[in-house]
Amino acid sequence: MDDALGKRTWVIAEGHIPSGGHGDSPALLSHETACILNTSGTDAHVEITVYFSDREPVGPYEVTVPARRTVHQRFNDLTDPEPVPRDTDFATVLRSDVPVVVQHSRLDSRQAELALLSTIAWPAG
Repeated sequence: MDDALGKRTWVIAEGHIPSGGHGDSPALLSHETACILNTSGTDAHVEITVYFSDREPVGPYEVTVPARRTVHQRFNDLTDPEPVPRDTDFATVLRSDVPVVVQHSRLDSRQAELALLSTIAWPAG
C-alpha cells in the first residue's frame, strides 16, 4: 500500500538567512531549512524556486527525498543554479512529483541566546 501523505506544492512565504553568528559550525550556523517528509513508496523529486522582493526568482534547485524518508534541506547548502544569498528576504515554492509534507525552520545564531522558529509550510496544491 502506498501511503503518500501531503501535497505536491508547498509555499514558505518567509525566508532570511542571517550571516554571521555564534556557535560551532555547521550545527549552530544560522540557517533556513525545509524539512521534507516523503511517506510514499516512490522517491520524491522536489524543485525549489526562490523568490525575492527586488529581482527575478532563482531555481529550480533540485532535491530528492527517498521513499519513506525525510530530508532536512538547508537553504544555506543550495548552490546550483546559484547560492541563496545571506541577509536577504526571500520566499520559496516547493513542487514535488509525489505528495510530501514540508515544515520550515530557522536557527538564528547572531546572538549567544539562539532563536529557533519552526512552522508548517502552506500546502498550495
